[in-house]
Amino acid sequence: MRKILLPAVMATSVLFAAAPAHAAPPAGQDAFAGAQVRIDVGGRKLNMYCLGKGSPTVLFEADAGRAGWDWSAVMPQVAARTRACVYDRAGMGASDPIIRAASVGNASRDLGFLLKNARIEAPLVLVGVGFGALVAQQYAWRSRGAVTGLVLVDALHEDALPAGRDVQLQAALGCLAAAEQGSIGPGCAYPAAAFNGETGPSLAAAQVAQLRKPTYWRARASELDSLEVSATQVRTARKPFGALPVVTVEQGDAAAIVAAVMQVLDQQSPLK
Repeated sequence: MRKILLPAVMATSVLFAAAPAHAAPPAGQDAFAGAQVRIDVGGRKLNMYCLGKGSPTVLFEADAGRAGWDWSAVMPQVAARTRACVYDRAGMGASDPIIRAASVGNASRDLGFLLKNARIEAPLVLVGVGFGALVAQQYAWRSRGAVTGLVLVDALHEDALPAGRDVQLQAALGCLAAAEQGSIGPGCAYPAAAFNGETGPSLAAAQVAQLRKPTYWRARASELDSLEVSATQVRTARKPFGALPVVTVEQGDAAAIVAAVMQVLDQQSPLK
């Protein structure tokens, strides 16, 4: 099977240039390092963290093999305007392990249960990066109008998966074997997030602890192994977004992503 990573471009996109990274860990980053509220999604629980008040709710989707803490420099800024939430997909962060293939379709179904059981109602604006952008689009297509805006950051494209996926899958499986022996294998690191700024000690410790968990590496390998299935699922569900505001960000930092979210929020219809 295969792996990930390619930008997608949409007709309604606006591109933002990258800016310098944060010089210090974002304020409040420690809250992202552990479990917050764990929501049942059918016999399993996914970790979720929300800040702020207002409508629509902005929900963030992390990239492949990554947890919701990647958004620690972005989410609080959005929460100053409206309700903002992050969560960990199955096997990531403080969520329960995967019990099935970590495909886009299964992640989208988990997201539906999460939002329902967390009593987070429409309207929703979804922000996804990389693989998470595919999950966000898949959920938007099946949400029957609940999603009223999308921000896609360095999005993968289901029709243009890059080469080298088998190599990355084998590397993840090697890291899984090391984790099953209670160690972190050589080259088995948590990938840096360009838009997350500096990583403070609490979050760094949480990331290192995750690298020792076989459940994390199973989920990370499964996302890679399921990528071609995921691409087929996205192609099958794909349809025009119509008037839905969609903004893409290429190589964006936290400020660029926040600006894109604010642009989408500015286009939301006022609640009656």
